[in-house]
Amino acid sequence: MQNTKLGAGESFPQINVKTADGRAVPLFDGQAQVATGRWTLIVVYRGQHCPICLKYLNELAMLSGRFEALNVDIVAVSADNKKQLEQFKINGLEVGFPVLLELQTEDMKKLGLYISDPTSDSETDHVFAEPGLFLINPKGQTAMLEISNAPFIRPNIDQFVTGLEYAMENNYPIRGTHRY
Repeated sequence: MQNTKLGAGESFPQINVKTADGRAVPLFDGQAQVATGRWTLIVVYRGQHCPICLKYLNELAMLSGRFEALNVDIVAVSADNKKQLEQFKINGLEVGFPVLLELQTEDMKKLGLYISDPTSDSETDHVFAEPGLFLINPKGQTAMLEISNAPFIRPNIDQFVTGLEYAMENNYPIRGTHRY
């Protein structure tokens, strides 16, 4: 599948997803972030069929206080539907941040994500995005991003937040860079 590649320093695109109660919401609300001066960390996960995703999101939840101290809001999203999210919670998902639903294929492409077909009906019933992580600054620019083509290639979340703490405490610029 052909996709574009969102680059560091670029404005995060307008993407609508759904909440667990079925409301349509923006994945990233730029106006709210500008008004509050907060950052947003968007974590794209494969779906409820992925045990690595379950572990990663629960680890992220355990470190969420450190992100909060840095004024970073966390949001997770996948192509899953409400029923699949409910099953994910039964399987052990315990997070306090929003988990959004129904990320569409065209939006996966906007983000430059790798897109996979299910290997069987028992895995899932739809295409899904491989992992992605996007840190968006209060101006709505993608400051950092990591896109993976496999479920087990992701940033170590403790290492990531430790790096952010260092950068923010030392006024180290967190910004997008140019690709040459």
